[in-house]
Amino acid sequence: MLPLVNWLRPREAAMTRLLGQFVRAESPSTDKAAVDRFGRMVAAEWRRRGAKVELLRQGVRGDHVRAEWNPSGNRARGQILVLGHLDTVYGLGTLARMPSRVLRGRAYGPGALDMKGGLAIALFAIDALIGTGCVPHKRIIFLWTSDEEIGSGTSRAVIEREAGRSDAVLVLEPASGLEGCVKTGRKGVGEIEIIATGRAAHAGLNPEDGVNAIEEIALQIVRISRWNQPSRGITVNAGVIEGGTRANVIPERARVIVDVRAERAGDMGALERKFRALRPILRGAKLQIHGGFNRPPMERKTSAALYATAKALARDMGVTLGEAYVGGGSDGNFTAALGVPTLDGLGAVGEGAHSPGENIVTRALPERAALLAGLMTRI
Repeated sequence: MLPLVNWLRPREAAMTRLLGQFVRAESPSTDKAAVDRFGRMVAAEWRRRGAKVELLRQGVRGDHVRAEWNPSGNRARGQILVLGHLDTVYGLGTLARMPSRVLRGRAYGPGALDMKGGLAIALFAIDALIGTGCVPHKRIIFLWTSDEEIGSGTSRAVIEREAGRSDAVLVLEPASGLEGCVKTGRKGVGEIEIIATGRAAHAGLNPEDGVNAIEEIALQIVRISRWNQPSRGITVNAGVIEGGTRANVIPERARVIVDVRAERAGDMGALERKFRALRPILRGAKLQIHGGFNRPPMERKTSAALYATAKALARDMGVTLGEAYVGGGSDGNFTAALGVPTLDGLGAVGEGAHSPGENIVTRALPERAALLAGLMTRI
């Protein structure tokens, strides 16, 4: 590990410059043209390093980028999947109020932490392997998807197909906290929509003839809020509510979108069944239930062995590597659910993801690249 980290430390400034180029290439999830422009930039970097690059074309969403690096050629013994995403949560024009900049050892800008820092780390990890003559025994597949921030609708099948061929999956989502912890567990995540249909009436002349859909939704929210069990890792949050037309009309329709999360697959299924079993509370009201969990839990058992390897590699660098369990989901949830060993949070160290202050700690970039490079040679 020392040769890798010693090779990388003098290249912190170069890593930071590449990160800045990536951040200035805005790539909001829902803008195909912008994501594709950034994807071509990333693909060009991989071609410079001798990787075999393929753009996986998409109709509405951005194209995914698959880069295969196989220095062992036909002697490669298995495959490792390195996973990340090109898209960010920030719309075009965000740079005008949230510019890419470096200040007091932090690199700022939209998507710097989540997760363009991870994309830069992967490239320099390969540079370090080439520069030090360390050759992984396995074929390495780098898969950069275009829609992780909006549910991975076009990429999930691709991710699962590559994971099924792989001995391990390394996910370059940001580390947890400024301590740089890797993520060994994630909750399963989903969205459920409840639609209530009532009956419209005049709020002053004949309110008794109406059935208030907003009231029905409010009562349902009170009901489902009792399903929160923080001690078991189960959370239910009514995050969006809509309904009604005018104050003097008994509303005929209302809806709520509920965020649901669970630590265990069994709890996930039980929670979905409880939603499906909901019945109207007001006489004359009707309910429709849509959606469900779209990311299964990432349980620690799929990460434990990889974490032990990563912890030993970090110790060789003189770094203490902790682990964290987090409530947010990632594409690592999909691969772990297949039973493929998966370690998440191997990307940049920083804070403020999805916020105006999003930033990374630049001095940690060489260490993270060295850790990734080391894992690719040890697995």
